[in-house]
Amino acid sequence: MNSPFTPGVVSQRLSTEDLSKNFGDLHAPLAPHEAAVAADRCYFCHDAPCITACPTDIDIPLFIRQISTGTPEAAAKTIFQQNILGGMCARVCPTEDLCEQACVRELAEGKPVEIGRLQRYATDTVMHSGVHPFTRAAPTGKRVAVAGAGPAGLACAHRLAMLGHDVTLYDARPKPGGLNEFGIAAYKSTDDFAAREVDWLMSIGGITLETDKALGTDMTLDALAADFDAVFVGVGLGGVNALGIDGDARDGVSDAVSFIEDLRQTDDLAKLPVGRNVVVIGGGMTAVDAAVQSKLLGAEQVTIAYRRGRDAMSASRYEQDLAASNGVKLLFNVQPVAVHGNGAATDVELEYTQVTDGKLAGTGETIRIPADQVFRAIGQTLTTDCGLDLTGGKIAVTGAGRTSRAGVWAGGDCASGGDDLTVTAVAEGRDAAMDIHATLTGAA
Repeated sequence: MNSPFTPGVVSQRLSTEDLSKNFGDLHAPLAPHEAAVAADRCYFCHDAPCITACPTDIDIPLFIRQISTGTPEAAAKTIFQQNILGGMCARVCPTEDLCEQACVRELAEGKPVEIGRLQRYATDTVMHSGVHPFTRAAPTGKRVAVAGAGPAGLACAHRLAMLGHDVTLYDARPKPGGLNEFGIAAYKSTDDFAAREVDWLMSIGGITLETDKALGTDMTLDALAADFDAVFVGVGLGGVNALGIDGDARDGVSDAVSFIEDLRQTDDLAKLPVGRNVVVIGGGMTAVDAAVQSKLLGAEQVTIAYRRGRDAMSASRYEQDLAASNGVKLLFNVQPVAVHGNGAATDVELEYTQVTDGKLAGTGETIRIPADQVFRAIGQTLTTDCGLDLTGGKIAVTGAGRTSRAGVWAGGDCASGGDDLTVTAVAEGRDAAMDIHATLTGAA
């Protein structure tokens, strides 16, 4: 079906069978024998560099040894002790830039131990059993509010509940999960895994979920601080930066985050419109996810246009290569000047850039490429500061997430110091929970 405003943007470009194949699991799960073979490659290093490279400090050699000895349940508990969202992180974490890059096998042979897939094998084993590996401590009588049910908020809520506190978890959306539910490519998280992981996590008990409750709109920080013994803010970054160019408001121009959300939440991929010629402006993971999924939906030409060189892209080289292998063209050192068209987008004008004295500047030379659909993926912004001190456009934090207001902690993408990774958000939520616990119990 064609859009009345953007003739090139149509649904049902591919058959249902092709769409199902295109959006299948990016990495097939390991069978038990495959896991045993993969685990056998680990050297079980003393002072293993892979542990240092993991933002959540998982004891990687230990859990791999536990897999190799036939006890994946023990391996999963080792993982979950540090990262309760280890199942999702096994699917989306850029292991090629973190633990696997640091692997001794990678340094010696150019082929690391498959840490991510082994982590998925272990965590899936326990999650499929339906058994939660931890039990709640005795109730402390303390109540904590967690605003934001993304990775940071979920990790914080789980750890606090496990330590015996009563947690009320709020989220602005109709379902929890944050970027895990709404913002990650569908081929990385299949079979409704994000929602199933949240349900499993909350089976620890002691967590009450309230959805459609946005901080700054439906509730205030003052009210939460008055009603609870502590507050954790993990609201993420809900705003999207505009291109700030002529034609930014034309039909066919939208933000990549919304496109990915629509794709993740649809019950029929064939109904999702996609352009014939798609251009994604940006150089991060969101840009790659939007571009690859456009191609998988049936777009004929997909281009990622990034204003700097390849090495400056925040998307990993693995993700860049994934895009290229799916037929996405990567265009470097270009910045958007205008989106042209008569009402709807027809093409994008780009200006070549160069770096002079450390500053990016246009060269004056431009090109135009066809585009009936343009996605903005140039960063997100904080939607509410709650009156807290900011730094660099994010909530300023010190130590384990302490904000400028006593009794209020923050973590994840909304807080300063992070790197916008799911695994880092989990670590920040977990560490803030431990600091909140120490404060509430008088141990701090």
